[in-house]
Formats: sequence, C-alpha cells, structure tokens
Amino acid sequence: MLNVAWSWPFLRLYVLTLLYFSANAMLNVIIPLKGASLGASNTAIGIVMGAYLCTTMCFRPWAGQVIHKHGPIKVLRIILVINGFALLLYPFTGLGGYAVARILQGVCTAFFSMALQLGIIDALPDKDRSQGISLYSLCSYMPGLFGPLLALSMWGSDRMHYFTVAMIAIAVSTGAVGYSAQMSSEPSRPAAQKTGQGDMMFKSFSRLIRNRQWCRCSLLMLVASIVFGAVTTFIPLYAGQIESGNAGMYLMLQAGTVVLARLALRKKIPSDGHWHASWIIGIMLLLTAAALSLSGALTAGAVWLYLGAVLMGFAQALLYPILTTYLTFVLPPADRNVMIGWFIAMADMGVSLGSLVMGLIADHTSYSAMYLLCAGLGAAMVIVAYERRRPTLRT
Repeated sequence: MLNVAWSWPFLRLYVLTLLYFSANAMLNVIIPLKGASLGASNTAIGIVMGAYLCTTMCFRPWAGQVIHKHGPIKVLRIILVINGFALLLYPFTGLGGYAVARILQGVCTAFFSMALQLGIIDALPDKDRSQGISLYSLCSYMPGLFGPLLALSMWGSDRMHYFTVAMIAIAVSTGAVGYSAQMSSEPSRPAAQKTGQGDMMFKSFSRLIRNRQWCRCSLLMLVASIVFGAVTTFIPLYAGQIESGNAGMYLMLQAGTVVLARLALRKKIPSDGHWHASWIIGIMLLLTAAALSLSGALTAGAVWLYLGAVLMGFAQALLYPILTTYLTFVLPPADRNVMIGWFIAMADMGVSLGSLVMGLIADHTSYSAMYLLCAGLGAAMVIVAYERRRPTLRT
C-alpha cells in the first residue's frame, strides 16, 4: 500500500513548497552581494536579511490561530497573491526596497508554512506524521541545490534581467500550483476554546512557558537557528575570503546533504512521542563541528569550508523534523496549533538573530571569530539536550 505521505494530494503540496522557497534560495545570495556592492556593512546586510524571519516570527502564532479558524486553503490563496507582489519588488528596487519586500515575504511565509504544516499534520495518521513533516521540510531545502548557483550566474549588471524573469516565473507558477492545491478546510483535531484570538494566544503562551518539553525544544531550535542564520547570510561574503572557496558550492553541498539525509533517514526519525536524547546530542555535536570547520577554513583552506557544509547539512536535516514531531505528541491537543506556531517562531527568531547579532559581531571581529562563537553556542546545547529519564507523554 502506498504511504499516505506520498499520495498525490501531498505530493502537490510538496511541489508547491519547492516552488515557494525557490525565490529565497536565490535571494539569500543576491541580497548580501547587492549589499556589499553598495558598500553596506555586515550589520546593514544582516538587518535586511533578518527582517524576513523577524516578521515571520511575529506573525506565526497569529497565523496558527487564523488557520485553525478559517482553514488552510483559504489562507493559502490569499498569501500567494501577496507573495507574488513581494517578489516583483526585487527586480525594480534597491536595498531599501529589498527590506520592504523581505517584510512582506516574512508575513507570507508565516501563513504559508503554518498552513501547509498544520494541514499535513491534521491529515496524516500518527505513524506517517514524521515523514510528512520531514518531506515538507525537505522540499523547502531542495531549492538550495540549484538556487545559489543560479543566483551567482545571474549576478552582474549585464545579466540581472534573468533575475527579473526568474522572480516573475516563480510568482506565477507558485500561484498556479497553490490555487489548484487541496487540503482539508476544517481542522480534524480538537477545537480550541472559543475565546478571542489574542486572548487565546497569550493564554497559550503563558501555558507553554511552563511546559518543560516546549521550553527545551524551543531553546535548542533557537540556538541552532542562530548558527543557521549566520551561515545563510554571511557565507556568500565569507567564502570569497577563502582560497578556492566558492559560496555556490558551499550552499549546494549543504542543501544536497539536507536532501539526501532527509530521504535516507526519513523512516528513522522518531515518531513515538518520547525524548530521544542521543539523537539530539548527536545533532548538536554535528552543529558544533560544522561551525568549527567554518571558523578554521580561513587558515586551513576550502576543504574545511566544504566539510562544514556537509556537517551543517546533517544538522539542519534532522533537528527540525525530530523536535516538531516530538511536540505534536506532547503538547495539549486543544492548544497545539498555536503552541507549535510559537515554537516555529523561536526558529525564526534564531535565524534573524544569526543575521542581526552575528553581523554586528563580524563587523567588530571577523567571520572566523563569529563562527567560533557559533561553535561554542552549539556545544552548550549538549547540556540542554541531555536527559537522564524518560519524560511523561503529556504535561
């Protein structure tokens, strides 16, 4: 029997995810290069890059509640129109216009990712849930296989018209696939208490900060995302300082590792509601080793840069689906959508801090020192991941 997570309705959602995130795979390279060409500091570049997920972070909890009330498909169709408008701003504006477009994209991504993930979670049986989440996340990373190289090939005053064509094509194709997608319009999980949206979110937040499982998962995701954000934003600039270093090759290797690891290990990802400390500790050690490799690449050479890409890819491939799947089991069903929204918001905050704070640190030290600090953060999370006893299934 065909696994439900691989059935046609879900495959169409994965294709939509791939198309939607293709723009970001190119923009993650174009924006830093554009900023550097205009003489912007690392801090300024970090602000523009960080505006995207900083906005996403702020809107995610509300997105979870809106989707719970109106259903994912209605929300999806509206935000695809807004996203198309944001993409059309990039070819015709400068760095300031990029910041506005990033904010609009941040709002869209908050609703897009929540709509798809909650739709997948609600529709899949428990045994297939981790595979569905992993495949969604896999397709969000797949554009990293080709996006950076396409962006580098488009970079240059005589080739940016290709960038314009690419943004228009992504806007149109994403809208076309999104409007034909089908998801359950009504949530299949228990309904939340009938209170105001803001009241509900703040009550959920007050409960989740007392939830030990949520706090630990969120802290791990926050710190790991700081490292991921520092890599995404500054590798296009750092790789140019390393002999034989190539940003496109690094990002392609990292994304390729994510894709292969997700495909190879998708059935191994725990989906039983228990805390698997050995998995999380191993991921944090991979993250630490990856950041150390990046830090040492300036003196040791490009081999260490590319080794860091592979290690970082494994960490990215495994951490998010493991933690998200775990939380779908242990969070209270009535508040789960909103609380998962807050958890994903912590990941967004981490990526934003990786751009904003680490850009400031890089301005005052160096990229190598910044990645050394990232390694220290990853090592500290081993202590957070450690668990001597099995936690209870519900709080």
